[in-house]
Amino acid sequence: MIPLWADLTAVALGGIQGALFASGFRGQRRLDLLGVAIIGIVIGMGGGLIRDLLLGLPPSTLQSNWYLLTAVAASLVGMLLSGVFRRVNGVIVGLDAIVIGLFGAFGTSKALAVGLPLVPAVFVGVVAAVGGSILRDVIMGLPVAVMHVGSLYAVAAGAGCLVLAVSATLGLAIVPAAIAGIVVTAVIRVLAVVFDLSLPEQRMLYRRRVAAETGVLPVIKP
Repeated sequence: MIPLWADLTAVALGGIQGALFASGFRGQRRLDLLGVAIIGIVIGMGGGLIRDLLLGLPPSTLQSNWYLLTAVAASLVGMLLSGVFRRVNGVIVGLDAIVIGLFGAFGTSKALAVGLPLVPAVFVGVVAAVGGSILRDVIMGLPVAVMHVGSLYAVAAGAGCLVLAVSATLGLAIVPAAIAGIVVTAVIRVLAVVFDLSLPEQRMLYRRRVAAETGVLPVIKP
C-alpha cells in the first residue's frame, strides 16, 4: 500500500498548487482565505477520494486527521507565498506536472494492489490524476481544463500510468515503476506547456459549426 508520508506529500503539493491557482483570480472571482483553502483541499484530496471510491475502498484521506490538516496547511502556505512562486512561472508548471504524476502513480499502483487488470488500473490512475482538477473547475464554474484543446493533462497522466502498469506487470518492483511513471507524466506535461503541444481538434465539428453560422448549412432549431 501507499506509505502515509508519500500520500501526504502528494496532498501537500496538491494543496499548494490549488492555492496558487485560486489566489490568481481577480475581480468578482477573487477568493477569500476560506475559498483558497477549499480549492487547495479539493486539489490535494480530490484525486485520492475519487480513486478510493472507484476501487470500492474506504477513502484513505478520511481515515486520518493528517490529510485534512496537511491540505489546509499547504493551501495557506501556497496562498502566502503565491507572489514568490508566481515570479518563477516554471515552479508552478513543474509543481502541476509532479502533482499529476503522483496522483496517477498512486492511483494505478493501488488499483494493481487490489487486483485490477492493467487497463482498468490505468483508468483509475488517470481519473485520480485529473479528478482534483475537474472538481476544482466545476466548483469555480470554469470550463473543465482537462477537456480543453491544448491541454495534455489526461494524455500525460495516461502515458505515465501505462508505463507504471506495464512495468509492474513485467515484474519491475512497484517503487521504480512508480518513479518511472511519475517522470513520464511530468516530462510530457512540461513539454506540452513549453512547446504548446496539443491533440488535434475535432475539425469536422468546427467546420460544420462555421458553415451553419455563415449560412452554408441550414441551422436546425429544436
